[in-house]
Amino acid sequence: MDQNTPLNPLPAIAWVLALPMIALEIVISAGENGLVGGPGAIGWRSEAIQMLAFSPEYLRQMLVLGQFPADGLWRPFTHVFVNSDLTGALFSVVILLALAKFTGEVFRWWAVAVIFLASAALGAVAYTAVPWTQAALTGGWPANYGLIGAFTWVQWMRGRLTGTQTHAFRLIGFLLGVRVAFGVVALVAGGLDQSEGWIWVADAAGFAVGFALSFVVVKGGWQALLSRIRQR
Repeated sequence: MDQNTPLNPLPAIAWVLALPMIALEIVISAGENGLVGGPGAIGWRSEAIQMLAFSPEYLRQMLVLGQFPADGLWRPFTHVFVNSDLTGALFSVVILLALAKFTGEVFRWWAVAVIFLASAALGAVAYTAVPWTQAALTGGWPANYGLIGAFTWVQWMRGRLTGTQTHAFRLIGFLLGVRVAFGVVALVAGGLDQSEGWIWVADAAGFAVGFALSFVVVKGGWQALLSRIRQR
């Protein structure tokens, strides 16, 4: 770290992943507050969701018909960049930048991008596999959970040297525990067809993808990572 700066700079890949989300939210929020676009701008968020959000029913129809139009193929990836509200966007961006900073110090830039996008896509597929889900999937959480998976993997590898591997899973255990608890409440209150109650499936799948991919994409392989940890 540069002694003249209090914090390490964010790796470029953190901004590459976050800037589309930030830019889209700035435009949408400006329209909602009447700063640009006129009266029609109030509906920009809905239009963005219709264009970019992931629809589980759409994917099911594609698989049944054997037809795969382009606007159906990009949605498992693009849903991370559009949020249902400003608060969700802020949380997604802050967590993305923090996790991308950490993982960018351990993994190559392209590896961070692969983990992020693969977790987003396979999280969406897992969400589709639940037969009761109908609501669109938006926001960066499955992808962010993939980065949490990579973070957990690094902590787990460090724990192998001290015999504290299980400590690495405390964070994800807490986060998923809270998500599942809220999901169960939603399902009990509204029935199995309450899609909100199943979003944790996408998050859990994203975490699993990020954790598993870390074995493959780490610089020099996981043995090299262990060597670097021992040297520190």
